[in-house]
Amino acid sequence: MPEPRRIVVGISGASGAVYGVALLRALRGLDGVESHLVVSDAGWLNIRHETGLEPPAVRALADQCHAIDAIGASIASGSFRAHGMVVAPCSMRTLAAIAHGLSDNLLTRAADVALKERRRLLLLARETPLHLGHLRNMVAVTEMGAIVCPPVPAFYQRPQTVEDIVQHSVARLLDLLELAHDLAPRWAGLEP
Repeated sequence: MPEPRRIVVGISGASGAVYGVALLRALRGLDGVESHLVVSDAGWLNIRHETGLEPPAVRALADQCHAIDAIGASIASGSFRAHGMVVAPCSMRTLAAIAHGLSDNLLTRAADVALKERRRLLLLARETPLHLGHLRNMVAVTEMGAIVCPPVPAFYQRPQTVEDIVQHSVARLLDLLELAHDLAPRWAGLEP
């Protein structure tokens, strides 16, 4: 049997916890994919506040959940074979820590591993407006190989609900991870 495609999902303390939860649900529905979850303390706070979900319900969406302070966890090592990592949402604090190589918790360490091993690292940066420090950190992580992927709505798809908007962003993440899905319609061009 082939090895599963392991995806590490980090949820940090920015607004937009719904993106991380929706990504976990989408990964759960894909064959041959194994999800590993790590959530910051502020991430748990936002999950509760923005989604009404409690930690056990979110942990149940992942194949494996790691504590933020479990710096010796499997995902902290380059020898752990992972296909990629997504931080959804990615706070400016987490972005800064990743940009400067500060592996001060398991989420930022796992992101550092993704970068050093040249694996796909997707950061759903959640902040507006942006100051120069934010922009410089985005440039730094991009130069290191990460993809800064803010969850920007695609109105050309004519979304009808917030869920439509979230699903479109999650579909883009799955595309960037090269995982087949049918979450959102694909652009077929304008009719003449």
